[in-house]
Amino acid sequence: MPPARATPVNATAAALLGLLHDGPMSGGELVAAAGERFGSFFAVTRSQVYRELPVLAAAGLLKPGRPGPRASQRYQITAAGRRSFAAWLTSGAASDAVRSPLVLRLLHAGSLTPKQRAGLVGAGREAYAERLTAAKAAAKGEDDPYRRAVADFVVAHTRAMLRLLDAVPDV
Repeated sequence: MPPARATPVNATAAALLGLLHDGPMSGGELVAAAGERFGSFFAVTRSQVYRELPVLAAAGLLKPGRPGPRASQRYQITAAGRRSFAAWLTSGAASDAVRSPLVLRLLHAGSLTPKQRAGLVGAGREAYAERLTAAKAAAKGEDDPYRRAVADFVVAHTRAMLRLLDAVPDV
């Protein structure tokens, strides 16, 4: 008998499958876990999570549990889901595009008044300074070498964003 084939999944679905390796979770728990685990470099919205869950269940990659309080439902990854996740991990392209609304805004910051530009840059600096503090703490406490490498990347990326904000002309 030939080995079972993996169902192709997109990056959002793979993100959810990866989180479900830790155990069953509801949609709300997945949203929170995604924000905590990889929200600084891969955003997953609540609507994306709730759109993907029934699709993954219909494909046999997740097994839905019984509805709980407030109609919440916990999902568990299946063997097929584990295969699809493993196939996704090994099939990706070597590079990907950065998608940052802040970088896009900075690209066009010359169209703003100095006051508007100062507001944009100031808000960005404040947000990234907070992120840097959190990212350093996360990196310091990470023992897993793969998660540590990603945590170190988040620190470096956050520092790079702060350098970008510092490079925006005041005038």
